[in-house]
Amino acid sequence: MEVSGKVKVGGILWLEGLREACCVHRVVILCVRSNTLFMRTGQCFLLNGCIFLGSIFLLNSVVIPALWWILPDQSSHFVSHKLCHLGDTFKFYSFLRLALIQLFYVLWFYPLYVFSIILSTIWYNDIAKYGYAAMGRSKFTIEVDSSQNNSSTVQNTSRVKGPTGLGGVMIGIGQQVYSILLLSVFFLEVYATGFIPYIGKLLNFLLLSWMYAYYCFEYKWNFNEVALDRRLDYFESYWPFFAGFGSPCVLAIFFFSPLVSYGIMAILFPLFVLTATGSESEQEISFEKRKWRAAGVKRLPIFYVADKVSMWMLSLLPLEKGNQVQDRKEQ
Repeated sequence: MEVSGKVKVGGILWLEGLREACCVHRVVILCVRSNTLFMRTGQCFLLNGCIFLGSIFLLNSVVIPALWWILPDQSSHFVSHKLCHLGDTFKFYSFLRLALIQLFYVLWFYPLYVFSIILSTIWYNDIAKYGYAAMGRSKFTIEVDSSQNNSSTVQNTSRVKGPTGLGGVMIGIGQQVYSILLLSVFFLEVYATGFIPYIGKLLNFLLLSWMYAYYCFEYKWNFNEVALDRRLDYFESYWPFFAGFGSPCVLAIFFFSPLVSYGIMAILFPLFVLTATGSESEQEISFEKRKWRAAGVKRLPIFYVADKVSMWMLSLLPLEKGNQVQDRKEQ
């Protein structure tokens, strides 16, 4: 197939993912269905929007200008120009102003930042859980007529029942350890690409889009008990769709400072989690899998490096646990 045709097909999938991410009306529908979901989403907005971002706005708009007025570093702030020789005084003012700003960060911003991360992580899981319950049924293993032969195939391949008892618990723990390592290494990849000359920003944007898209859909896959290897295979098979889905998340934070970016992302992330929960596009894409493959959409090993590094790190663990993770991946 010609390159232009493959680019066109990839563009269609990318636009489909972008369209799904922008379906914020699903958030309104789910919040109307569930008062608990509405309360959790409101709490997340209050903490990260009003308190965290509001504190940044207060610092930049009120506190810092006030300190510059009280502790100036130029003699023009004074009525008399005879004070211009007080250079040491102005240096002390500059030091004191900087110290007070840093003190504001240490005593307020950084504790609030850590508190927000911990509490938001708990709330994100609650939001996904209540949003999933508000849907009333599974969305990943979509229910269709028994006359549709494809449905049984999708359901069989998206759920993998592991061993029960202690063995199942150990495999589940190993899978969680591997998942944490995989995403942590992938995050380091994302961070490192930002330092690549010329194309670093573009790669960083693309990898961040995939990372946030994976996080958004992971909640639904967890509730549907989709095996980790199935998630990765599906994600890497339809990478244009997930690149499009994650793009609005990254675009909203890409041009701001780290603290402001975190505050914005902390507000928007639960909205994208809910849009992912209510999305049915991945089922439609799955049913047309042969069509997309025939059109030239091939699997892209996005997590290849992260997988190799994670498996190497797991090999340093006790042999039995490492083998359980490896066996789980190969199922």
